[in-house]
Formats: sequence, structure tokens, C-alpha cells
Amino acid sequence: MTVTSWNRLAGTSVLLDGFHALKHAVRFGAEVPMAVAVDRQAALALAEELAPDVRDALDALLTEVPESTYTSLVARPHPTAVAALAVRPSRAANLEKLAHTPRSAPVVVLDNPRNLGNAGAVIRLAAGFGATGVVTTGTLDPWHPTVVRGGAGLHFATAVERLAVDELPPGPLFALDPEGDDIRGSKLPDDAVLAFGSERSGLSAELRARSDHLVSLPMHPQVSSYNLATSVAMTLYHWSLSGGTCGAAFGA
Repeated sequence: MTVTSWNRLAGTSVLLDGFHALKHAVRFGAEVPMAVAVDRQAALALAEELAPDVRDALDALLTEVPESTYTSLVARPHPTAVAALAVRPSRAANLEKLAHTPRSAPVVVLDNPRNLGNAGAVIRLAAGFGATGVVTTGTLDPWHPTVVRGGAGLHFATAVERLAVDELPPGPLFALDPEGDDIRGSKLPDDAVLAFGSERSGLSAELRARSDHLVSLPMHPQVSSYNLATSVAMTLYHWSLSGGTCGAAFGA
């Protein structure tokens, strides 16, 4: 019955791959119709140790299944042997959140990203800084299972959507570009839209043309680029230090 129910839901649900993805999804209000574990008591003990705030919710959700059943449900078994299916947040609700002004934190835009793991790492970072949301342009699906795995389920802590460049949320658009002004001389406002190009090709011509400000990160000569997630982290940290609403959380 578990396999049948899982397969019925899997096509339209978000795969939560591992304990931490499930923990975060539950913590941030996701609707989780199914959750399984090879060792239910071990998963609950992990919750007791690392996430006591969601322990009771996981106790009500988790169904113990044989390891063979678990491995038949997921393409890449997770070391915690926990998996779940969650309902994807409403696109309309996410778009409303992204478009709402005034904002108290920036929106991060990944312009035509290529690497699923990097996209997940950026979503995890954005959630940690309390960003309003993460938007991708191009063909990459920001809700792909590999992206959700890389984001540790923190898609549910921020608004994650794919949009065209001409659909980006309102706000001054600061694009990261090697030819831009040193970011250390700029104050990033809370309602900023922060755009990052791919490591290989940089910003698209369309997004670059739409930018209000081009800014660059400090970098030693002859170093070609930073990892995408590193660039996002440095930029959000700069925002937090220059008056961002999450500055207090970082001791600013």
C-alpha cells in the first residue's frame, strides 16, 4: 500500500530526500502527505537531538518500511534512509510574495544557471539570510529533486520560482559582473533584486541590459571566478552588514 500510494503522489509532489530536507519542510509549514524511514526510531532520535521542535510532527508522519521498499522509492538513497513527499507551494502565492513591496529582504536571481547542486546551495543560503525568494531564468527547474536535495528542503522557507527576465520582481536590479563597481562601495537596499550569471557564461545580454547597477566582488588578479553559491553568500553578507534587516542576526 505504501508503494502504491507513493507512486500515485510522486508525479505531482516534491521529493524530500533525507532527514534534513523533511525536517526543514515540516518546520516551514510544508504539507507532507507521506514520509517513510527504514528505522523510524533512529529518525525520531535524530529529531530529538537536532530538531526537537518538529519531533512530534515527525512522529505522526513517519512510516517504517523495509530497506528494499525505501530504495525502490528513491533514485539515490540518503544516508539517513528517510524520504518524504511534499506538496509544492502555490505558484500564485510565491509570485505574490516576490512581487509584494516594500520588501524587507532582497530577491536573488540566478540567470540561466546550469548546475543543479549549485542552485540548491543558493536556495539554502538565501533561506539562511532570510531572502524574500530565489528566482531562476532559463531551463533549469529550481524544484528538481537534485536542487531540493542541495537546498536541504529549505525551498519551503523562501519563495522559489522560475521566471523570464521580463517577469522579474520589481526593485532596483544589482547584477554581479566583473566590470561592475566594487560592491564594497555600494549599499544594497532591502528591496534589491540581486542577479548572478552562470560561472561559465556570466550574465545574459538581456539581464545585463535591464540592470540598474553592475557591481563586482573583490577578487585577486588572475582568479577567474568564484563558485556561484560563494558569490551569493558574499553578496548577501554585504547586504546584511550594510543595513539589511537580518544584520542583527549576524551581530551587525
